[in-house]
Amino acid sequence: MPKILVTPRSLASPDHPALASLRQAGFDIVIPCPGKTPDPETLKQTLPGCIGWLAGVEKIGADIIAAADDLLIISRNGVGIDNIDVKAAEARGIAIANTPGANARGVAELALALIFAIARGIPDCHTSIKNGGWERRQGLELEGKTLGIVGCGQVGRILARLGLGMGMRVVGTDLYTDPACCPEGFRYADPRALAREADIVSVHIPGGEKPPVNAEFLTAMRPGGILVNTARASAVDEQAVLAALDSGKLRGYGVDAFDTEPPGKTPLTTHPHVICTSHIGGFTAESVMRAAERAAQAIVERVRDVKSEDTK
Repeated sequence: MPKILVTPRSLASPDHPALASLRQAGFDIVIPCPGKTPDPETLKQTLPGCIGWLAGVEKIGADIIAAADDLLIISRNGVGIDNIDVKAAEARGIAIANTPGANARGVAELALALIFAIARGIPDCHTSIKNGGWERRQGLELEGKTLGIVGCGQVGRILARLGLGMGMRVVGTDLYTDPACCPEGFRYADPRALAREADIVSVHIPGGEKPPVNAEFLTAMRPGGILVNTARASAVDEQAVLAALDSGKLRGYGVDAFDTEPPGKTPLTTHPHVICTSHIGGFTAESVMRAAERAAQAIVERVRDVKSEDTK
């Protein structure tokens, strides 16, 4: 049977209900590292003979794509494709698909959870009591605060509605503004104005070589601000964040994405004012189903279309 490589950590079994369309199409589902992100060598060894790849967050460089002799499509169970060397894939005739919006609700809700956790010092209280103590840290209420959203795609728009529902003022910045799709009470601003106005900033953009949330951006923020990043590690200047935390410019930083995963013990992960989660933004039962079903269906359709062309 034709083989489909499945590598997202959330899909640890070929019997997962989200992969039903692949099984019904007669594919052999290959999961090399159930529950884990496969390393490059494992991918190179597993890819030969696979005609489809339902991919997760693993890096897919040109060297890995070179091992994919029979591959027709790489289908991501998420919106970001910055982990894929798209040019290398296109040069070999490999289609790229993603699932925009499938995990947007889960990511937005995690961002709000991290905001709450920092504003109320929940992890500190929890750890203190677990260790027999009784630490009480004065918190902040969110009503009346200004929430700045960097990146107003589907995740950012959901978070905007959640923030407005909390009685917050919401300001967003994006390369492409679309006032018609944003809720009443939301407004756009340029990045500098957003930084100056926001008490809380949540990041929802792809990464890049020059992080938009950098030292200049953080300097413009109000003292004691909260920063949350559930997007990509490269969207934020980590060293600038550490400096802002140490100076008191930032009250806390909540982060769900790291350059290396798992990141191990680093100055960031061990900082007392950093709350870390293990890339769980889209790791809800609902998000996993939506994203995986759409990614699997894209593979089925691509293979069907190629077979149809071959028979003409």
